[in-house]
Amino acid sequence: MRVHLAGPRRVRRTPEEGYASLASGEQVDLLREVARTGAGHFGLEVRGIELVRHEFNTTFRVDGSDGHRFAVRVNTNSFSSPEHIRAQHAWMRALAAETSLRLPVPLRTVAGADHTMVPTRHGEFVVVAASWLDGEDVGECDPIQARAMGRAMAAMHAHAERWALPPGGRLSSFTDPFFGDDDRLSHAFPADSREADLVRWSLRRCRDAILTAERDCPPVVVHGDLHGGNLKWHRDELAVFDFDDCGIASPALDLAIATFYLRGSAPRVEERLRGGYGDVRSLPDVAPAVFEALVASRQLLLANDLLLSTTEHLRAQARGYLDRTVDRLGHWRETGHFSLTPGTDRGR
Repeated sequence: MRVHLAGPRRVRRTPEEGYASLASGEQVDLLREVARTGAGHFGLEVRGIELVRHEFNTTFRVDGSDGHRFAVRVNTNSFSSPEHIRAQHAWMRALAAETSLRLPVPLRTVAGADHTMVPTRHGEFVVVAASWLDGEDVGECDPIQARAMGRAMAAMHAHAERWALPPGGRLSSFTDPFFGDDDRLSHAFPADSREADLVRWSLRRCRDAILTAERDCPPVVVHGDLHGGNLKWHRDELAVFDFDDCGIASPALDLAIATFYLRGSAPRVEERLRGGYGDVRSLPDVAPAVFEALVASRQLLLANDLLLSTTEHLRAQARGYLDRTVDRLGHWRETGHFSLTPGTDRGR
């Protein structure tokens, strides 16, 4: 395995406070102009610009005057420092050049940088750009797509074992369920409540599982957010995008993250994910209880993320998502199996 240099603790880079108070439409209007300005820094002549996604970060499709399309993303909740972006983009370029994986190829600015900064009245925004991927977002994976996702993940892990970070590039090591973010979830409930006790128990179990997985399956660079929302399907081929969360972790954690999003599907879909991975390389060898804790750790991260988000409609979902989090974690504690739909599989 090549040596990977872990960077310092991740720091969420968010706009100034006034941005979070804007309505969702106002946020998009502001960010559209940020993306338009940023696109110019990458040498793109913008003929048209269309919102693709306003979630954790905000992505626009830019139609260039030369007829080509590009993805321009404005980082609004990202943890990525310039050093992280350099590493992410270097890995993406290497994957595109050295494997058969389909993924966007990052652009450089006219000055040769991996990102640019665009100032506004609500602070500076980081903007990145990449080639456009054709096809529809996968969303909910079917068995064929799940197998393709497993194969793609395994190919990335195999590549990461022989790849090293570029000079000046850094990635974070994921050694806790929040990936180094501030812990808001533990303080979301009264300290003496049943919910707070459940969160504390879950955090202990998940932290132990992450460390155990690192011992049993040595860390590599991982995507860190593989699910149907970050996949495209075009002409029966899978494409992977959104490498903003990539970091250094056990391959078992990466597989567990993808598994989390399949727990609402038929069991055969999860089986196809594992089968696809096994087509390329051996599955990460961790105990079943450890793997379930890794799956559950994703629930902790997502709930915590909503409590920290600056995106207006995501913040509005936080209360309801906390209730679902408690239900899912409680089911895991009771049964040993993590489920997205605990009310339907109590007997599992």
